[in-house]
Amino acid sequence: MCDYAPPDAPPEVLHRDDDLLIVVKPEGLLSVPGKAPELADCLETRLRAADPQVLLVHRLDRDTSGIMVFARNRAAQRHLGLQFEKRYVTKRYVALVAGAMAEPGGTVTLPMMADWPNRPRQMVHEDGRRAVTRWQRLAVDGDVTRVALWPETGRSHQLRVHLLALGHPILGDQLYGTRAAARMMLHAEELGLRHPTGGAVLSFRAPCPF
Repeated sequence: MCDYAPPDAPPEVLHRDDDLLIVVKPEGLLSVPGKAPELADCLETRLRAADPQVLLVHRLDRDTSGIMVFARNRAAQRHLGLQFEKRYVTKRYVALVAGAMAEPGGTVTLPMMADWPNRPRQMVHEDGRRAVTRWQRLAVDGDVTRVALWPETGRSHQLRVHLLALGHPILGDQLYGTRAAARMMLHAEELGLRHPTGGAVLSFRAPCPF
């Protein structure tokens, strides 16, 4: 039985122009349609219903909330895609993780690959692709830590797997976590990029909801 029950509220629009659409994806909504018919409702589909020009550039996991950028023409989509590919886009996430992190911060450089028998899970593996995550401890409240995360690569489930490898899984993560929460406590709070037309540096922020 499918347990997909996305929120009804429309996504918040942070910016719109001839090239870009910047929105805040709510937790629980797929970025793109799933394979099953009951997974057709997604952020991309909802945005295209109001703006048929919308084109996908990147994704967030269903249970991750936060900033996403869409293109509004093919040239902008190519430009933005190259920015993501070449790591020119800056991304900052906030998470609540299990346990009190002893260190103030660091960098995780563990390669990752798909855990094929247990898809969609990913795993750390020496034969995997390069994956790099910088992190900083923001606050500790008992046995929960608030942490800021800067992924320097964009592997599937990278932040979730790297935090698990540190021994501090994200609260509410049904694939990799061990502790329940009202939602997965991961939010894409900041995004920086260059405008496809003219190259101006743009920065967007959606305050963490937890």
